[in-house]
Amino acid sequence: MLPKHNKPTLVREVRSDINVTPLVDVCLVLLIIFMVVTPLLQKGVDVTLPETVNPAKMPENAKQITMAIKQDGSVFVNQNWVPKENLKATLAQVHDSTPDKDVMIKADRRLKYKDVRSLMQMVNEAGFSHVGVVTEKKKA
Repeated sequence: MLPKHNKPTLVREVRSDINVTPLVDVCLVLLIIFMVVTPLLQKGVDVTLPETVNPAKMPENAKQITMAIKQDGSVFVNQNWVPKENLKATLAQVHDSTPDKDVMIKADRRLKYKDVRSLMQMVNEAGFSHVGVVTEKKKA
């Protein structure tokens, strides 16, 4: 008689643990995507804004025109470069088409105050009554 071979039977237990590795992978990919995309969401021309301790909060909306003046004095109206000799005419044209808009000025912090003041004066002469200056909150 031949001996019986008793094969051990494999018994698998049900595990109720959650495998978090795929979850961590997805979260890391989302984190990288947000880190790359967030700087691209900045609206307007890139300028170094002045810092204030407690800036007033004013949300961006469709009723705003954003103007930027860089350190070299170049002026942008809604991301479009405008030569200084055409600036008054451009502002008057924008005011004629949309007189109820507010103007937000992003001025480089290295500019002299007289340059920013002359731009604000041009905006007022074009007919805009609500003009603001964009600043950043001072880092601690």
